Amino acid sequence: MSENIVIEPATEADLDELSEMLGELFAQESDFRPDKQKQLRGLRLIFEQPSRGRVFVLRCDGAIVGMINLLFTISTAEGGFVMVLEDLVVHKEYQGKGYGSKLLQHAIDFAKQKNFLRITLLTDRPENVAQEFFRRHGFVESSMIPMRLWINPQNSERDQ
Repeated sequence: MSENIVIEPATEADLDELSEMLGELFAQESDFRPDKQKQLRGLRLIFEQPSRGRVFVLRCDGAIVGMINLLFTISTAEGGFVMVLEDLVVHKEYQGKGYGSKLLQHAIDFAKQKNFLRITLLTDRPENVAQEFFRRHGFVESSMIPMRLWINPQNSERDQ
């Protein structure tokens, strides 16, 4: 059985499905809660301005089974453009088949082709399978510690 696997830029038509996938991801992360409207809004912000980033999907026989979301920014430390790998999701029933690796390699190849200097990402603590996955692809831990300040007053319940 040969599967037809394609990695390509996501389109507006994919928005609903991608927001559902992000909801699955955020349900597993302690810092975030699924909110379909927020996920749709975030994806649209990337789609409407390609200089902000890219969303790639992995389709298996036409169906979306994974996605990766890359945001573009500038690093004064690196003296050029860098990426933040914001989201990498593979549907539960398709995990363990190498699709996450294919998406990540696509992102790395894209970064090299476009002369980006670094890819940064955040993973959940404590030690988990995601960290091991990224290490296998050449990512190393940073001594930097992420800190956040939520500006939107609607999110103030997180502070209590």
